Amino acid sequence: MTSQSQGIQQLLQAEKRAKDKLEEAKKRKGKRLKQAKEEAMAETDQYRMQREKEFHLKQSKMMGSQSHLSDEIEEQTLEKIKELNRSYNNCMESVIKQLLSMVCDLKAEVHVNYRATD
Repeated sequence: MTSQSQGIQQLLQAEKRAKDKLEEAKKRKGKRLKQAKEEAMAETDQYRMQREKEFHLKQSKMMGSQSHLSDEIEEQTLEKIKELNRSYNNCMESVIKQLLSMVCDLKAEVHVNYRATD
């Protein structure tokens, strides 16, 4: 009977060791999952920062070229305004003379469609 009780004791001890090993394995698994999650978060953060950096570089290039274009357009506009002012100053006198001659030099004529009625 003692050999049976010893066998039962050994089985109970083996069961306890197995439970302990299972709990320890579960703890290791939990730690490893937590570690994997932290590593994944670090990787995603690093990737996100890299992509944001690339985005900001592209954005600054685009904004830089847009400001360059707006400066160029502003310069062209000012040049066109100067050209129009020169043209206005050159033609102003001749246009005023034409207008005055048309208004002041009237020739009295009978209109072509006028019919004399008796």
